[in-house]
Amino acid sequence: MSKNLITEGKFSYLEAGEGQPIIVLHGLMGTLSNFDNVLSYFSANGYKVIIPELPIYTLPLLKTNVKNISKFLKEFMAFKNIDNTILLGNSLGGHIALYFTKLNLKNVTGLVLTGSSGLYEKSMGDTYPKRGDYNYIKTKTEEVFYDPKVATKEMVDEVFASVNDRHKVIRTLAIAKSAIRHNMAKDLPEMNTPTCLIWGKNDTVTPPEVAEDFEKLLPDANLFWIDKCGHTPMMEHPDEFNKILEGWLNERNL
Repeated sequence: MSKNLITEGKFSYLEAGEGQPIIVLHGLMGTLSNFDNVLSYFSANGYKVIIPELPIYTLPLLKTNVKNISKFLKEFMAFKNIDNTILLGNSLGGHIALYFTKLNLKNVTGLVLTGSSGLYEKSMGDTYPKRGDYNYIKTKTEEVFYDPKVATKEMVDEVFASVNDRHKVIRTLAIAKSAIRHNMAKDLPEMNTPTCLIWGKNDTVTPPEVAEDFEKLLPDANLFWIDKCGHTPMMEHPDEFNKILEGWLNERNL
């Protein structure tokens, strides 16, 4: 899908379809291709799906935080002339979506969170002392999924390269610390945005109790579970993920 990447100025993104915009926000170790099935399905069913590359590794170190990536999203929406959007975020992308929504309630018609950080997560930070150990990184990458086979060699190679790149490691740690600082627990009760929570029952990064806390704290949230599923439901069970999301969007007239 990356061959269709559009680059305009400082923005690089994938886009397909016409209609209500859905902006998709990837995670810290995630890539745009994680959402290939979301892009192809919803762009064919009445939505304009846009997946920007987040500037996790390109911002100055002191600006590598949740707040500034949220500002980047605001700039991107202005660039694309989008006033209202549905935000769909996985992992760190969910946290960015929440922080953005807190500051820009009028610009977000719906939130979709899957394996989102923002309350609590188990980071991969402890892998860095062993970053030269390929098998260790392979195991840690596989643990993100219920079915370890979802972690392809290409994916493991990419994570291994990232954790052995000093520039990326420093920024990964900066983002992780920023995410802890920007805990959203006190903000969520003020956020009346319709929210769809789609969670893997076997998520070990943001465990099921995180989803339950999101549901309790957000005033207008619906929680859906996917069984035999880890941290990235849209990758492990794409058809079920799309079906749940489509049903929720239809029910909410979004």
